[in-house]
Amino acid sequence: MIKIYNTLTRKKEEFIPIQKGHVGMYVCGPTVYNYIHIGNARSTIAFDTIRRYFEYRGYKVDFVSNFTDVDDKIIRTANELGITAPEVADRFIRAFEEDTKALNVEPATLHPRVMDHMPDILAFIQVLVEKGYAYESSGDVYYRTRKFENYGKLSDQSIDELEVGASQRTGEEQQQKEDPLDFALWKQAKPGEISWDSPWGKGRPGWHIECSVMATKHLGETIDIHGGGQDLEFPHHENEIAQSEAKTGKKFANYWMHNGYVTIGEDDEKMSKSLGNFITVHEMIKNVDPQVLRFFMATTQYRRPIRYRDRKSVV
Repeated sequence: MIKIYNTLTRKKEEFIPIQKGHVGMYVCGPTVYNYIHIGNARSTIAFDTIRRYFEYRGYKVDFVSNFTDVDDKIIRTANELGITAPEVADRFIRAFEEDTKALNVEPATLHPRVMDHMPDILAFIQVLVEKGYAYESSGDVYYRTRKFENYGKLSDQSIDELEVGASQRTGEEQQQKEDPLDFALWKQAKPGEISWDSPWGKGRPGWHIECSVMATKHLGETIDIHGGGQDLEFPHHENEIAQSEAKTGKKFANYWMHNGYVTIGEDDEKMSKSLGNFITVHEMIKNVDPQVLRFFMATTQYRRPIRYRDRKSVV
C-alpha cells in the first residue's frame, strides 16, 4: 500500500489509482524565459523521485509536465533579446533539457507546449462561456469565480477572505471584471505581441487555462495526481480546479501534491526570479557535481522547505 499526503484533504490517504496498475500524473513545468533556478529544480527532482518510486512499485506512469511557452515574461525577454517569443521558448526548453539531464531526471512521458494547443484552449474556453462560467469583456474573457461552488477548497481559504484581497487591486483590467476575483482565460493582444485569432478577437491564453487544457487532453477529465510547487497551490491550482470541474462536471484530480520552497539566507526568503535572489542550475553545476545537488534536494522531506545559504553548503 502507498500513502500520499493530499493537499486537498490535508491528510495522508491510501493511493487508489483510477486504472489498476497505472498512474496518470501531471506536474506543472517551467515558464521558459530563463534558466531554471534551484527552487525550480527542487520540484523537478521531487516529482521525478515520486515517479520513479511508483515505477519501482510496479506501476506504469504516464508523467505529463508542460512547458509554458506563452507568457508576459517570455514576450518581455524576446523584446530585450531582439528575437521572437517562440525562439526564446525554444532556447530555454533546450537549456531545461540539458540541465535536468545532468541532474539525472527522466524525461516526462510527454512535455506539451501551450502553442501547440490553441484550438483546444479556444474550445475549452467556449464551453465555459456557453455554460455561463465565463464572459467576454473588451476582448478579454474572464472566469466567474463566485459561480464555482467551493472555490478556495484546495488552499483552504474562504471566497469572502479572498475577495477582500482582490478588491484592493487597481488598474484597467480590474475595471473590466464583473467581480475582482474573476481571472483571465483569454487576454486581448497588445500591439506587437504574439497572438492568435479567437471568437473574441486576437489575443493569447491566460496562464491558468493552459494547464487545465493540457492535463485533461493528455490524461483525461479526472487524473490521479496533480503536482507542483507550494507556490502554485493558490491561485494557479485553485483556478485549474474551478475551470476544469466547471467544464467537465467531474473531479479534476484525486490527489494533490506540493513540494516546499527553497529559501535563501538567514531570513528564509523564498527563492524567486521575480525577487532576483536565485541561483540557476546552469551556473551551479559548472562548479558542483549535479548529483551532489540532487542529493542535497533529497536530504529534506519534499513538503518541507530547504534553506540554501551559499555554495559551500552543498559541496
